Amino acid sequence: MQWEDKQTYLEAGCPRHFRFDKTLVFLKRSDQEILHLVKGRTVFKALRVEEEAVVFSVTEEDGKLYIQFLNGKFDKAIKDFVADYVTKWFDLERDVVPFYQLAQQDPYLNDLVKTYSGLRVVGIPDLFEAFVWAIAGQQINLKFAYTLKRRFVERFGEKLDWEGETYWIFPQPAVIADVNIEIVRDLQFSSRKAEYVLDIAKKLRDGTLSLQKLEEKSYPELKKALLSIRGIGAWTADYVLMKCFQMPNAFPIADAGIHQALKQQLGWKPTVDEIAELARDWAGWEAYATIFLWRSLYE
Repeated sequence: MQWEDKQTYLEAGCPRHFRFDKTLVFLKRSDQEILHLVKGRTVFKALRVEEEAVVFSVTEEDGKLYIQFLNGKFDKAIKDFVADYVTKWFDLERDVVPFYQLAQQDPYLNDLVKTYSGLRVVGIPDLFEAFVWAIAGQQINLKFAYTLKRRFVERFGEKLDWEGETYWIFPQPAVIADVNIEIVRDLQFSSRKAEYVLDIAKKLRDGTLSLQKLEEKSYPELKKALLSIRGIGAWTADYVLMKCFQMPNAFPIADAGIHQALKQQLGWKPTVDEIAELARDWAGWEAYATIFLWRSLYE
């Protein structure tokens, strides 16, 4: 993805089969979201990049995406970091033409890709954030998962006020690696979830776990590595592989949303084995099938 530097903003052409308005629908699905703000056709976000706290916006106009830097002038390294983050956030480098060709021949995806054409996997480029969000969401509903995330970020994250709005930056692992578990439990994380989050924070802080080391692995190797981490089961592993590592073949097959969406499609609730059989036709694109199925659950 080539971003052109225009000094105060970056510009890039939208890739084929990408609709920014469809992305915004996903980004504003919860009023409890704390890590970005959607206003009209623009999303606002803050990131910590080395020593700088950067507030930026992303919008689309006439087939082009624009990243605007709002709270200062930044050097090329920081601009490149933000551009890379946005590219991964919206999976902009993915050639999804093969997925659309597949989906148009699939009885369960055909109507969905027509209705929601342009949707992409909205990722979580930060590995610690992806782990915390996935662990927080284990075996609870989405509304309460957002509540837990908000409490976690407000307790440990970085707050930045800019032009009348408050922006929050997800905490670094080192910030919470050594906190007392009771502080996390007080946020209504279960004891187990609190233990898992703190354990992963320690591993990331100490370098025994890192995005750079993991992303060199193939999907089977990477999934095996994630499953070896305490608190990471098959659903959580595939969710992190899908959202952080941008693995298009990651498939959280036990996900309740997938089951509910397929129940609407089929008229009856399929078993995991039946879903696995259906998904054989989605090979290589299970993550994209998943996000279109999820999208069918909310308007």
